[in-house]
This record gives sequence, structure tokens and C-alpha cells, in this order.
Amino acid sequence: MKLLIKNGTVIDPKNKINSKKDVLIVNGKIEKIANKITTEKDTEVIDANGLIVAPGFIDMHVHLREPGREDKETIATATRSAARGGLTTIVGMPNTTPNADDQTVIGYVVSMAAKEGIVNVYPVGSLTKKSEGKELAQIGDLKRAGAIAVSDDGRGVQSAALMKKAMEYLKKFDLPIISHSEDEHFGEDWAMHEGIVSTKLGLAGKPPAAEDVIIARDIVLSQATGYPIHFTHINSIGSVEMIRDAKKRGIKVTCDTCPHYFTLTDEAVIGYNPMAKMNPPLRPKEHLDEIKKGLKDGTIDAISTDHAPHLLVEKYYEFDDCENGIVGFETSIALTMTHLVHKKIISTEQMVMLMSTNPADILKLKNKGHLSVGADADITIIDSDKEEVIDKALFESKGKNTPFDGWALKGIPVYTIVCGKVVMKDRKIVV
Repeated sequence: MKLLIKNGTVIDPKNKINSKKDVLIVNGKIEKIANKITTEKDTEVIDANGLIVAPGFIDMHVHLREPGREDKETIATATRSAARGGLTTIVGMPNTTPNADDQTVIGYVVSMAAKEGIVNVYPVGSLTKKSEGKELAQIGDLKRAGAIAVSDDGRGVQSAALMKKAMEYLKKFDLPIISHSEDEHFGEDWAMHEGIVSTKLGLAGKPPAAEDVIIARDIVLSQATGYPIHFTHINSIGSVEMIRDAKKRGIKVTCDTCPHYFTLTDEAVIGYNPMAKMNPPLRPKEHLDEIKKGLKDGTIDAISTDHAPHLLVEKYYEFDDCENGIVGFETSIALTMTHLVHKKIISTEQMVMLMSTNPADILKLKNKGHLSVGADADITIIDSDKEEVIDKALFESKGKNTPFDGWALKGIPVYTIVCGKVVMKDRKIVV
């Protein structure tokens, strides 16, 4: 099977390509990149003139819900949603039902992804048993079953001693740790960021310190053990500053943030808007501005979505009790293009690094995140000038819980190609 992408602006930071090229794909692999490739017989051709051709975008933090909550999302619907959003690879967190703390659950996700998924799916195993933060999970079994990282996402590891033990133990497995940085001692009854807006609304708040103290602790532990750690969905000034400083000192830390943390502030909660309730909570503008600064200067390594589909009924409980989280697959690229690239906060090349190259490197996915000859032919094609008004009714995800419904965005993914196969064209699934 051959596919030729012609006349596109190929952006591949790893291979230092940012120019008009043709890309030839044969049997699911990159065969050749050149200024001009002659069309051969039986070759499907995509004319990408005026479009951005990038290594497939990777979302390194998602919630698949399967197994256990297939009423919210399935691997099939999640991968269709990801494909519509221009994503070729998604990485599922372990807080499924049952928890992904053993090889049975990891094996199930791997097998179901192979059977029903239309994009690549990689599972993350639980760092501790049942993500309870009391005892390390059987990490060797998780890796053998297919886990590419470990995390207790949804909860923060509260014990510094246990986290240090985990870092030392993981050296024999070389698996990334993805840290949900939250000190739960700041209270379980919070509903949003602690500040002026929460006071006006009469809602209990959670301060940025709940995130900051765990990040500070884990930077110290990473330095002490020499083991890398990745901080996910960061959104506070203190987090960005500490990670920036740690990198300058040569400590092995990386981090990601999400589109809602550079597009929304805690004022989005006004009116008790359930679509603006998430964890960590939306912060005031000064935090949003620091997130943008961190994206611009390279402190923040990646953009993920924290895609978290919920039943709408779960979102329309009393605000204190409604579920945290939003869906993100089908808006992430367009939000990044509109609010970062078109506003010249980051370049298009930086966007590719944040959403493809760096996630692949952090997760050690050697054949992803670049367009080298022989690499997997996962490709995202974007029309930077295409405009679209977000309509959640068109989402492929079962989840419709988004604060971005009705937003006008510019810069839309128009092709998703996975292992050389077109799975999305013009925002429609074609498999």
C-alpha cells in the first residue's frame, strides 16, 4: 500500500525539516521525503499544498473509561474522537474500573485497542496498587503486559518515602513516572481555585500550593535519586517557575499542560458553569500568562488534553458535587493553533514539538514523533487557515462536556493518517 503526500509544508523538528516536501509512505512506514517524488502506479495521492504536514500528534494524558465505564466512553469511540481531532496516538491513564494495577487490565486495553481502535493506544499502569498510594504495584508485570509508563493519575502520591522508593525501584524497568501533583491534605471539599471568584461564589477553593508543594518535593526526589519524573497538567505560576529552575540545574524533569489552562481562567466558573470544573482547577489570568510563558520558552515540554468524558447528568449535579473534567480530543489542535500559534506566542514548529516530538521522546516511543525513513507513517495534516465553529453535537466522543462549544477557531486538522492509512479526512472518519 502506497500513499504520497505532495506539496505540503513538512515540519519535523527532530530531522530539522521545515519546508515544502513530498512524503512517500509504503506499507505503513515512511519510505522517502524529497522535494519532488514522482507518482507511481497504484499510489494514493494527497495534495497538501498550503497545508502543514507533521509527524502524528500524540496525546500523552487521556481517560479511556474502558474497562468499567463504557457508558462514558469506549476505546472505539475514544479513538474515533482522537482521529477526528488530528491525533494519531493516545495514552490512557490507569484510573479505569477496575484500576489498571495488574497485567489483566493492561492486556485488556492492548487487545481491545488492536481490535477496535483506529489510532494507536498505549496504556499507563498504576504506580501503586489501586492507586491508593500505599504499596507499589507489580511494575514488571505491567511493563510486560504493555504499559509504557506508570502513574496514579487522579490522585497524587502523598508519601514522599513511597515516591522515592518508586523512583529507585523503577530504575530496573526504565518506565516514565507521570505525576499527578496534588497534596490532598489541602482538603477534599474544594470546588475551584481558591481566590476572589471562589469567595464571591461561596465555593470552597483549592490554592495553587496544593500543586506546588508536590512538585517541589518530587523535584528534590528526582535530584536525589537521579530518576526522571514527568509532571502532568501543570497550571500554576509556582509549578512553572520551579520546573524552569530545576531544568537549569540539570534535574531530569519534564511537564505538560492542557489547552484549557492557556485559554480559560477561573472566571469561567461564574454562573456555576459545570463545564469549567476540572482538576487541577482553572486559575486566574496571572497563572494563565505564566503557562503561556512556559510554553514559549520551552519550560513546558508538551500539550496534552486530560480528555475526561462524563455523562452530562454527572456534570449537572450541584456544582460542589459534579464531576471534574472535560473532553479535549476534538478541540486541542484548533485551540493551540488559534490561541498560541496565530497569536505568535509559539511557532508552528514549537507546536509540533509540544504535541508530537516531545511526547514521543518522554514516553520513549522511538518510531513516533518524527518522519525519519523507516519510522511509523503516523501523520497529522493541518489547514492553518481553515476556520470552524465548535459544535459538540458533531463530536465522535460519547462525552459532550466541553466549555468550548460555539467557539470560533482557526487552524483545523484535515487529515489523520495512522500507519499509512487515512482514518480522518475533513473532520470525518473514513474507516
